[in-house]
Amino acid sequence: MVAVSAPRPVPRPKVHKGLIAGGVVLVWLLLWLLFRDTATLALGASELTPLHRWVNELNDAVGASRNSNPLFLYFFNEIRLVIDGFVTFVQAMIAQPSFGRPVPVVGWLGVVAIAGFVSLAAAGWRVALLAVAGFAFLGLQGLWQESMDTLSLTLAAVVISLLVGIPLGIWAGLSDRVNRVLTPVLDFMQTMPTFVYLAPLTLFFLIGPASATIATLIYAAPPAIRITAHAIRAVPRTTVEASESLGATPRQTLLKVLLPSARGTIVLGVNQTIMAALSMVTIAALIDAPGLGKTVVKALQTLDVGTAFNAGLAIVVLAIVLDRVTTAATERRTLPRWALLGGLGVTGVAVYLSYTYLWAAEFPASGVEVGSGIRQGTTAATEWVQDTLPVLTGGFKDLVTSALLNPLQALLAGSPWFLVALVVVALSVLVGGVRAALTSAVCLGLLVATGLWQDAMTTLAATLVATVMVMVLGVVVGVWMGRSRRVDRLVRPVLDAGQVMPAFVYLVPFLALFSASRFTAVVAAVVFAAPVAIKIIADGVRAVSPATVEASTALGGSAWQTIVKVQLPMARGALTLAANQGLIYVLSMVVVGGLVGAGALGYDVVAGFSQGQLYGKGLAAGVAIVVLGVMLDRLTQAAAKRWTN
Repeated sequence: MVAVSAPRPVPRPKVHKGLIAGGVVLVWLLLWLLFRDTATLALGASELTPLHRWVNELNDAVGASRNSNPLFLYFFNEIRLVIDGFVTFVQAMIAQPSFGRPVPVVGWLGVVAIAGFVSLAAAGWRVALLAVAGFAFLGLQGLWQESMDTLSLTLAAVVISLLVGIPLGIWAGLSDRVNRVLTPVLDFMQTMPTFVYLAPLTLFFLIGPASATIATLIYAAPPAIRITAHAIRAVPRTTVEASESLGATPRQTLLKVLLPSARGTIVLGVNQTIMAALSMVTIAALIDAPGLGKTVVKALQTLDVGTAFNAGLAIVVLAIVLDRVTTAATERRTLPRWALLGGLGVTGVAVYLSYTYLWAAEFPASGVEVGSGIRQGTTAATEWVQDTLPVLTGGFKDLVTSALLNPLQALLAGSPWFLVALVVVALSVLVGGVRAALTSAVCLGLLVATGLWQDAMTTLAATLVATVMVMVLGVVVGVWMGRSRRVDRLVRPVLDAGQVMPAFVYLVPFLALFSASRFTAVVAAVVFAAPVAIKIIADGVRAVSPATVEASTALGGSAWQTIVKVQLPMARGALTLAANQGLIYVLSMVVVGGLVGAGALGYDVVAGFSQGQLYGKGLAAGVAIVVLGVMLDRLTQAAAKRWTN
């Protein structure tokens, strides 16, 4: 008999997920044409849902019981009084008239001297000169008291953040269980845009420095906890074992081995905490935090670009000084004793003079003409740009708005809400599987519950457009940096400086170029998010094995082919991480853009702070922002896991 082999089953052709996603989008477009502007859950600017009214009533009830409810009398009010007292004390020392004096305890000359001496001891004489020049420049801008108010709130928040964050970080570094518990909490705290912290805190701690400080420390504490835990865990196990074998107790091992070995990384965590605190303090001006942020907010609301630029420049100067001092402090250095003693003596004399004499306490009025010149020059430059370059700036603005923003907003905000929800869930299944789809479904349901669906879709459209622009910029510049060490050395310091600047500062130049509009917020978001995306992509491209790149070149591949077919595919993990971080940064900045005409959720949040009857709506907008952030974060993380596996 001749054996007859069974016929092989014909394999079913696999359908590429990209084609399925394209089909879903095509069906969406067809249905949008049929059901456009129906069931969009639109809500007018002054309209409220039952949820918003309930939150307003809750706010009123909380306010009425603030001085009778035991929870407020013995918990929230006590916390507010303690933090208010601490902030007031710091302000009394360097910013506000205090103790019956018309000036602070330490005047401008003493503060400049202290800044110089601390910088000298921690970072060397070059950084000390930078600190002295930077602080003096704050006075020359005519913004000395505002700068000291900002510095006071920053220092108060940083001190509390470090008192809480470093011990928690050490605990998480020593205990796997604590680390597992803290990690999702820290992820959630860092995913939330900065605006979101403000509204619920005012419910319990009122508007003022206490709420601003608490919001700032909540935002600033995660870097301290996370980096401290990483520093402890990064200490070589052999070093710890050697200490234990010599009979050291756990306490001795911690104090004499782990902490000294992790010192540099922990100081880096302090640096990140300071930068986060300074950024948040400026935004907390929306809840009546004193300082430079309040000046910027008022100027943005009145479209006074000159004043906004002058105050924004002061924030940048303060950020650069604090960043350089703490960054340089990570390196061990020793100064001659005579330099330290001499600096201490000069500082003591300057503090005494600033305490005793008015001329050394109040910054001379004759020396503040620099700020006036900056304001006038910026205003003149703004008027020149608006009069001379409207074709260039207006053309770019109209192109992006008409080609990207308007179509995507019309699709998202003009489609029936259930259609958008079905499409998002379907795409979530393709991108991240069933778990990602469930997360998206829950988030979409919460968006509907907030009553701000259409505003959320408008914000989502601006976020997606800005993220696409960030990724295009990130790939172009990141690949350039990744392939050229020289370009990296030139561009990276600019990116580092860009990451130092608080979010508010980015709004000012683009307000001058493009006036108040949602496009202004989009462009500011792109510039705000681009540095982190560019650096991630550059590092990913550089991490591709040089042998692989050389093999591609040896086989005749051009530079373009090597980039497209070798380096970018092998750096896909960095690309997805850049997209994830870009989305989160963009979302936070698009919301801040509510101050310059971005509308949607950003406007709802700002209006909730300024108009009592819209408080509930503003709080719901904050929740909607968090929900959007969580959904986008989880989708990009799921995509990253699938793509890199």
